Amino acid sequence: MKNFLSSIILFGISMLVALGIGEAALRFKNADMRNYDIEMWRYALELKKRSDDPMLGHDHQHSKSAVLQSVEIRLNELGLRGGPMPPPQPEQRRILFLGSSVTLGWGVPEKETVEARLQEMFRAEGKDVLVMNAGIGNYNAERYVQRFLTELTATKPTDIVVHYFVRDAEKLDAGGGNWLLRNSQLAVTLWIAGSRIFGQSGEKSLVEHYREVYEPSQPGYQAMLAALKRLKEYADANGIRVYLAMTPDVHDLVDYKFDFIHERVKGIADQYDFHYVDLLPAMRNLKPEELWSMPGDPHPNGRGHKLMAEALFPALQLGK
Repeated sequence: MKNFLSSIILFGISMLVALGIGEAALRFKNADMRNYDIEMWRYALELKKRSDDPMLGHDHQHSKSAVLQSVEIRLNELGLRGGPMPPPQPEQRRILFLGSSVTLGWGVPEKETVEARLQEMFRAEGKDVLVMNAGIGNYNAERYVQRFLTELTATKPTDIVVHYFVRDAEKLDAGGGNWLLRNSQLAVTLWIAGSRIFGQSGEKSLVEHYREVYEPSQPGYQAMLAALKRLKEYADANGIRVYLAMTPDVHDLVDYKFDFIHERVKGIADQYDFHYVDLLPAMRNLKPEELWSMPGDPHPNGRGHKLMAEALFPALQLGK
């Protein structure tokens, strides 16, 4: 029995040492910030916090910054990307972008994001316009509308751009409850590998997944509709113009498979009397190496944000 217990203890110590070595090796390997999954994990660790609002799940921390995927992301006192928020000025136009990690500008320097580019376009015309970036990773329509209505109305927007992405009708779990996944690169790497092995994979399953997501009976779809209705009601009551900018999935823009989502979202925009701007024509036929933030990261790079800004600017200029 004594020898058996000694063997168990020795085995346990050996496993801990091996796991420690594995963790250290992964952290050394990923220090170049080229592992998309690990950088997203670091984003959650360094710039996000648990939210007391169960509808949000998580939120940005305030007045913090981090270098992620070799790009600095700084958050101001409201948790918006960028510098301190200036107070509203009389006659100033204030455009607030709502959305997820594409809106945030994941992997894109701050000055190259769609918001910063639009700010410069208006400035070049001599117009007093402030463009604010409320994008936050792993959000859907339900979450970013709720965050605006509960936390960001003090930004006093005259215009809101719903920077809608194809995932924004998905139902999202709160997440963040597993201590090991929050603190270990080895654990999160193994979890991601397992998810990819045993989960859905391939283009066909992704198309089928989104067809299911956009079925009117799906709870995520209903939550998205309800959120946009709440936004419309607030905007109507406060004289705010709302634009719905439909952002495409950028995995394959040459043989694009998700036009059915764009058609559905345009119908929603028409229903709620939102100004609709489809960003797909600005990026259609671009290849991943031309648009992705880096290999393995399907977020639009600086070129993609430039194209989105150029597509949005005419509508924002004319207020339509």
